[in-house]
Amino acid sequence: MATAPPSVPVEHVGGHLLLVPAAGAPSLPSLAAAWFAEVVWVRQPVVTAVPRGAVGARFRGVRVAAAEQRSPGVLRIDGEHVVVGPFPVAAEDAAALEVRGGAAADAYAVTPTDGAAPARGPRPTSYDDRDGVARAFAAGLPQGAELRAVQWAAAVARKTGGSVLADGRVLLAPDPAGAVDVALYATHPLAPDDLLRTVRRLAAAAEPVAAAPGGPLRYEVTAGTPYDGALRVEVEHVDRVPRALGALEWRDYGPFAYRLRWLAPDPYELQVERPSTLHVLARSRMRATIARLALLLHERVGGAIVDDGGFLATPEELRARLEPGAASTGAWV
Repeated sequence: MATAPPSVPVEHVGGHLLLVPAAGAPSLPSLAAAWFAEVVWVRQPVVTAVPRGAVGARFRGVRVAAAEQRSPGVLRIDGEHVVVGPFPVAAEDAAALEVRGGAAADAYAVTPTDGAAPARGPRPTSYDDRDGVARAFAAGLPQGAELRAVQWAAAVARKTGGSVLADGRVLLAPDPAGAVDVALYATHPLAPDDLLRTVRRLAAAAEPVAAAPGGPLRYEVTAGTPYDGALRVEVEHVDRVPRALGALEWRDYGPFAYRLRWLAPDPYELQVERPSTLHVLARSRMRATIARLALLLHERVGGAIVDDGGFLATPEELRARLEPGAASTGAWV
């Protein structure tokens, strides 16, 4: 069992603690708004400068050094849960809780609005899932709104390189490299032949997949590999877009979805917390390939990118997925 950081007040230690790097992570309200409909600050966090004492030479005037005093905020994410924080976490405590980056972190407590202990469901029938939720709640699974709040916290941890302390004691540290698939939403589609040529810049063996006659606008390209599974690109006109796009102007995206997916050699391994070494190696290569292709398509059609956690992803995030020395676009067969 893990231990909550000492900076988290005792009244919040028993909640689900979400830890994210203090620098570089997207804002918590934007991450919450990608999953929940009515995200609002009940009380915004406040940072005030508090005089710490007078310093300086006696005849050169007096300088007053200031320290920061934080008052945590309260963010309502749904009708049943709030997120309280941030609480600063020192770098050494963050590292012990598997927050990546080696720097300080912020902790947030995900707690019920009424303060009551949530009702749990039956024991899980399987303990293999990508985020380790079944392992963390072996005595009884969260239900309904609590389960969604836990899944959201795990998705945020995966995106930011953070971690989650479920019930304040069981550590979940989703691997950011486990995020492979992305979707691009743009105002117009590439023609099928144009899409095929674009995909073949990376996958020379790519082939079109015949669309069902008389159906809605939808076509796809697929490319297999000897060892790493297959790449699939689907283009479709959609009636609904991810909630995360609501943070943008409608001109910044469109109704045409380009879905870039990895079809793993063993699909079962996509849903386990600790997949095999062969799966991880294949995933690393396909993750970089999908990132390159998403960047190519983004250059062609613009639009907005959403990762497989439902969050907005910037081109810079996709470039960070490329393997060292693989910034240039190459082809594989």
